[in-house]
Amino acid sequence: MTKRKKIVPDFRSHEQEAKFWDTHDIADYQEELKPIKVRFAEHLSGGITVRFDPRTLNLLRTQAKESGIGPTTLIRMWVIEKLRHQSQNLGFGKHI
Repeated sequence: MTKRKKIVPDFRSHEQEAKFWDTHDIADYQEELKPIKVRFAEHLSGGITVRFDPRTLNLLRTQAKESGIGPTTLIRMWVIEKLRHQSQNLGFGKHI
């Protein structure tokens, strides 16, 4: 008997994903899961204040919570991603 490949569903939130993994064995999904690279910021040298209207700030906090991270971390990720993309498009390589 051939073992049927199990597919990890798409999740709408980290809570939904957590409930799924509470009742499923990750070993059953090893073939589908791929490792991800994680980078941690080191030696952050300075800060900047960015002001948002209440609605935007609420959306940011909601998105960050659903991602399981803080809003400041989410903003930092977005800015670095955008800067990296822009610098690659302008021929600067991966300097960020």
